[in-house]
Amino acid sequence: MAMKSLSFLAILSLLALTLPLVISSDPSPLQDFCIGVNNPANGVFVNGKFCKDPKLATADDFFFAGLHNARPVTNAVGSNVIAVNVSNLPGLNTLGISLVRIDYGVQGQNPPHTHPRATEILVLQEGTLLVGFVSSNGDGNRLFTKTLKQGDVFVFPEGLIHFQFNVGRSPAVAFAALSSQNPGVITIANTVFGSNPPINPNVLARAFQLDPKVRPSRSSRTRGGGGFVGFTLKIRLKGQVIVGFMA
Repeated sequence: MAMKSLSFLAILSLLALTLPLVISSDPSPLQDFCIGVNNPANGVFVNGKFCKDPKLATADDFFFAGLHNARPVTNAVGSNVIAVNVSNLPGLNTLGISLVRIDYGVQGQNPPHTHPRATEILVLQEGTLLVGFVSSNGDGNRLFTKTLKQGDVFVFPEGLIHFQFNVGRSPAVAFAALSSQNPGVITIANTVFGSNPPINPNVLARAFQLDPKVRPSRSSRTRGGGGFVGFTLKIRLKGQVIVGFMA
């Protein structure tokens, strides 16, 4: 009996020693990539920001003003996103949080996008928004959607594609907190159809299972050293032909 007790205690001790190793992991990345270098003199960025001497910190390092001001909405999607993150509020460095203000014009949207490094929690201050996110492939790409009124809150899980659309008759304003000092943003349409250089149209056609005819648009323009940015997709969907221009 004594031997069994000793064996049980030995197993518990071993688990206690190894469990922290099992659940530990590398720190989460705070940028798209961080290439290793052998010579520190060649290093430019770190995973985050270099730290100021704490003794030199001031209140201004933790302060950002002006989010109460409405932002003009002049772009094609009808929204204006003002981010408060470690780039313009240095006191956020290492704290794992950031904030955005989003102004929406009538029928404006914050188009489908994802934050690769953050969960987002959004509160609607003014207006009416249709919001939603799509779950991952393993969950069957289910759409979770809700119409928000003033004061309502909605959460977008980390890394999942989500959107907001102003379905009201007046402009809307929302604030959102994100669980990273640098959450990153990938706007789906811009990334897929506006990459530099462009993705081969045949890849896009096969990926989206379309029947396209892709050609440079007359309004195409060069970017960088050449190539077109805009192109027209002719899509056959359930017997209907839809023509769209992607810029």
